[in-house]
Amino acid sequence: MEALDPSSGEIPIQSQFYSAFKKPTNSEQRSREYLDEEEMKQLLTVAKKSSTNAVRNHCLILTMYRHGLRVSEASNLRWKDVDLKGGKIHINRLKNGVCGVHYIYGEELRSLRLLAKAKKSVYVFESRLGGQLTDSGIRQLMAGLGKAAGFDFPLHPHQLRHSCGYYLANRGYDTRLVQDWLGHRSIACTVIYTQLSSKRFEGIFEE
Repeated sequence: MEALDPSSGEIPIQSQFYSAFKKPTNSEQRSREYLDEEEMKQLLTVAKKSSTNAVRNHCLILTMYRHGLRVSEASNLRWKDVDLKGGKIHINRLKNGVCGVHYIYGEELRSLRLLAKAKKSVYVFESRLGGQLTDSGIRQLMAGLGKAAGFDFPLHPHQLRHSCGYYLANRGYDTRLVQDWLGHRSIACTVIYTQLSSKRFEGIFEE
């Protein structure tokens, strides 16, 4: 096939094809990368009512949200990292993040205890066959739950990490605490959440 002269302004058929099916960017699909508290409640309710693996699905979403887990951090979470008696969880951060130990409370602790009763492997979040729930499995699960929840934008696992940061900042927690909780080495990665928070603007123009 003869090459086209770039100055002609014509686009090859092949380029037209790939352009038409170009994957949209995140900003084209949704206006923000986090869920607010009401949306999180909606997502957790849908997860709890899943037709299969409801306990796992609910526990996965809640744990990823409360601890700001990346998808691989959730996939690789092992029972040896969870202290159900002491109510603590060791977070192994990836991407050169800072590891830490978090407390686990209430609904999350109860959910993990339920999951532990049916465990078949060393991994906290298991696949249908009893092995490790993979990164792609978690992504597919999130996308499906998002549709079931009726969101008009596609969901992906990293939104849960952003939602955690947004929640903490919006509750007025110190930026350094948010940094430590999310395992950021640089506070520059954390300030995005305080910038998103409406808490610092509270009272402006109040009458």
